[in-house]
Amino acid sequence: MSAFETELTARFGARVGRGQPLASLTSFRIGGPADFCLEVADEQELSAALAAASRNRIPAFCLGTGTNILISDHGVRGLVLRLGGTFKEIHFDGLGAKAGAAVQFGELVAMAVARGLAGLEFGEGIPGSVGGALIMNAGAFGGEMAPVVSAVRGADPDGTLRTLSKNEIEFFYRRSVLPPGFIVAAVQFNLVPGDREALIAKVAELKGKRAARQPQGIPNAGSIFKNPAGKFAGRLLETCGLKGERIGAAAFSEQHANFIVNLGGARAADVRALMDLARRRVEQQTGVKLEPEVKLIGEW
Repeated sequence: MSAFETELTARFGARVGRGQPLASLTSFRIGGPADFCLEVADEQELSAALAAASRNRIPAFCLGTGTNILISDHGVRGLVLRLGGTFKEIHFDGLGAKAGAAVQFGELVAMAVARGLAGLEFGEGIPGSVGGALIMNAGAFGGEMAPVVSAVRGADPDGTLRTLSKNEIEFFYRRSVLPPGFIVAAVQFNLVPGDREALIAKVAELKGKRAARQPQGIPNAGSIFKNPAGKFAGRLLETCGLKGERIGAAAFSEQHANFIVNLGGARAADVRALMDLARRRVEQQTGVKLEPEVKLIGEW
């Protein structure tokens, strides 16, 4: 048993998983095993796990709800952390809201709307957690995370807990820039008063639009590519004949070309090969270089 495993087991006991497959923890239902996997219940446990990894020079990765990522068939080396317990709590205070990083983004949207608080409606139907939405600067239908975030609580790679002000975070299209290795624990939002009934109607409208446009009930990771400036990735992919294109058990959706779906038993290698094929074809036929929105995780 390594020094790291000994230290981690001494602190967390049988909760430490070894060689755990990650496919079931991702929306793609794809992914190899993690060397070590651990769910932490609060900031103190998160800090302790990261400190142990840092002391033993073990890489640590935080896995949220597993959307917008593609985990390698070879898995992830080091420690994969999952957030439970207090990381799934939401607290409202006037026009402010604080949501743990493990909160389902849709749950936060629903609770804000029920209180007549506006600013998060764009998040209706966006899969994933609050932490993931912050990291990706998630957005849809003209809205995104950046305008409503006021602060972020989290931990550095050595386990040090701290709060970042909005001025310490850079936001760009579908990404945010945080300190290297920083793991998000909670996000603070500033919202504005809204008409509750109007907000409910707006959310219902957006939910309908999303259901009509995107594949439902089949494993996928959300949008595969970012929209290039002034263009739509899905339209480019469709124009280049990629709707329905398949490699192994991975295929571009017939409903929306910017979604790759797992038809059953797809490998990460299949998805990546399909992404590479699409990027080459779109660049050859249109001159546009597509940038992945999905993050590749693990050993490739």
